[in-house]
Amino acid sequence: MRTCLGRTLALCAVVGLGACAPAEDADTDGATDDTALVLTPIDALNAFYYYEDLDAAWAFYRDVLGFETAADYGFAKIMHVAPRSFLTLVDVEHGMHSADEPKSVALAIVTRDLEAWFAHLETHEVPLRSELTIREGSAHDGFVAVDPEGYLLEFEWFNEHEENVDLSPRLAVIEPTTTNQRPADLGISATVLWLYYDDLAPNERFYEALLAEELLVDQGWAKIYQASPTGYIGLVDGARGMHSSTEENAVTVSFMTEDVRAWMAHARALGVELRSDSIGMESDLVETFVGYDPTGYFLEWDNFLDRAGNERIIDIIR
Repeated sequence: MRTCLGRTLALCAVVGLGACAPAEDADTDGATDDTALVLTPIDALNAFYYYEDLDAAWAFYRDVLGFETAADYGFAKIMHVAPRSFLTLVDVEHGMHSADEPKSVALAIVTRDLEAWFAHLETHEVPLRSELTIREGSAHDGFVAVDPEGYLLEFEWFNEHEENVDLSPRLAVIEPTTTNQRPADLGISATVLWLYYDDLAPNERFYEALLAEELLVDQGWAKIYQASPTGYIGLVDGARGMHSSTEENAVTVSFMTEDVRAWMAHARALGVELRSDSIGMESDLVETFVGYDPTGYFLEWDNFLDRAGNERIIDIIR
C-alpha cells in the first residue's frame, strides 16, 4: 500500500489539486479546516452479507470454511478471511439490507491451494456453481461455491501471466492466513470483492478517485483495484459476469480505517452521496459513516474503537 503522502499525491493526480487543498467544513465531528487532506491507508477491506438464518451462516463460515470470528456483536459476526480482509455476517433484522435484495456480489477467496480447497468443500458437500478448472497458460484458475443463502464464493488464484504483472508481486509477499479450525494446507492470501455494473467506465473513474489507486488488473470486462494490503475490489461488466447489474444489492462494502474523518472529507470532496451528514456510532464500538457508489452499492467506513469486544479485530488490523 502507498504511504499517506503517496495517497495525497495520487489524489491530486486523479481528482485535481482542489482535492488536496485545505478541507473546509470537512466534518462536524472534529476535522480541521487548515490542514491538507491526508488519507491514512485502509487497514482492511470488509463486506457485509445479510442472512435470514445468521446462526447457520456463521456455522458454515466458522466450521466448514474455518474462518476465525474476529468480533461477535450478536447480530453481526466479523469473520477473518485473509490477512487484511474480512467478511461480516449480519442478521437481516438488524441490517441495512433485506434478504430479498439481489445478491449481486461475489467474494473471491484468493488461494494457491485450489485443489485442497476443492476437495475440502466436496467433503463437506458444499454446493458448487462451477467445477475446479486449471488450464495451462491461463491468467487465473478456480471454481465457484455457494454459501447457505446463495452468496457466491469464488476460490481463485491469479497465475504468473502478463495480465497479472502488477498483481503477482503483491500476492507473492503475502503470508497466507491459516487457522487451527481447518486443515493447514488451506491458506488464503487475499480477497477480491466483485461488484457488477452496466457501464464500467464511470465506476472505474469513481473508484480510482475514491481509493486514490490506479487500475491494477485489466481483464477487459473486469477491472481490479487494491483497497487494503490484501483486499481488492473488482468491477465487472454485468453482461458478462456471474451476476447482472441490479438496482439493489444485498451487500455493503466496508473500509476499515482509524481516520473516518479524513475519509469522510475525501468522500465529500469527490461529491459522494452520503447517508448521513455526520459520523455515527455503532453500539459504542465503531465510528462509522455510509455513502453510495454511482450505481447504489453501499459503502461504509469503520473505525473500531479500543473497547471490550474489539480486542481481536484491533490486534489483526493494527
